[in-house]
Amino acid sequence: MISLVVRVVAPIVALVRKEILALAKEPSSRALLLAPALMQALLFGYGATFDLTNVPYAVLDQSGGRAATELLARLDGTGVFKRTATLTSATQLAGVIDRGDALVAINIPSDFEQRLNSGRNAPLEVILDGRNSSTAAAAAGYINSVVAAYNASQAGAPARVSIERHAWFNPNLESRWNIMPALIGALSMMQTLLLAALSVAREREQGTFDQLLVTPLTPMQILVGKAVPAILVGLLQSTLIFLVIRFWFQIPMSGSVWLLYLGLFIFTVASVGIGLSISALSLTMQQAMLYTFFLIMPLMLLSGLLTPIRNMPAALQIVTYANPLRFGMDIVRRVYLEGAGLADVAAEFIPLLVLAAVTLPLAAWLFRHRLS
Repeated sequence: MISLVVRVVAPIVALVRKEILALAKEPSSRALLLAPALMQALLFGYGATFDLTNVPYAVLDQSGGRAATELLARLDGTGVFKRTATLTSATQLAGVIDRGDALVAINIPSDFEQRLNSGRNAPLEVILDGRNSSTAAAAAGYINSVVAAYNASQAGAPARVSIERHAWFNPNLESRWNIMPALIGALSMMQTLLLAALSVAREREQGTFDQLLVTPLTPMQILVGKAVPAILVGLLQSTLIFLVIRFWFQIPMSGSVWLLYLGLFIFTVASVGIGLSISALSLTMQQAMLYTFFLIMPLMLLSGLLTPIRNMPAALQIVTYANPLRFGMDIVRRVYLEGAGLADVAAEFIPLLVLAAVTLPLAAWLFRHRLS
């Protein structure tokens, strides 16, 4: 019986030992075993936090009384709320929210102090940027707790401060309104990046890459021929996702369709540039897939899809400038939910154009100089 078990188990043990040695022997395999897990653990720890640590807010204090001053001091003392603007007119409220300068705008009416002194409840208007519903809801919860603590400290006072909450661009703070438009760019990028990454790697693996290089085609022509199908597929996928969001989930669109597609086109070109660079570096399709999957998770985590970029450490915020998904997703959200025009999102196009201008020529250079 024991000998039978040994005869069955011994070959399996030998095979397992062979596979482990093969993995440990190859430097690239060792790196792929350790580096992705380590990097993703660090990114989840620092980048995917739902704790609010930095909420920029603007205030319009039309009262100027002691109660308003004390209430704002409590808010500033939380360490979470950072005052980015002190407004002088109600007409400025829309601007700070539209531009993203503040996640929250607080409007203290002129009769705030008078109402408290006369025994009437005093309303505090809180305007939230509903384009990031989860963060806005969390910020509203913080404000509620500050106001509740203030009311509790006024023991015996006949009047209390009440909150009148308004969420712009997403009145009910539905998380679907925040997440679904962002997926127009995020989901299509995953497929586009993989498709572009496999294009040249497939040629190498099939042995046709050398034949492609000796044709009269220039590296730039090869680049265009590889890039155009991936771009078209990316735009097709974005269209399908857009139609599902608009007509199945019935999330209303406020902006221009042509501006949305202009942003998606430039974003897709930048994503394809990254994919082609990966493809040119990869000797096999397996390598291209591994590199792509290794890259997709950091791109998602550092895009602001789930957590605000402003809550990430400063070093990670700098890294996000090399992430096309950050800017592509911001364009889609602002155009779809906010109805932003070209002038409002023009600054978001610049990083995408820079990324495309770097990655596409890099891919063309690698086509010619990377050893097959």
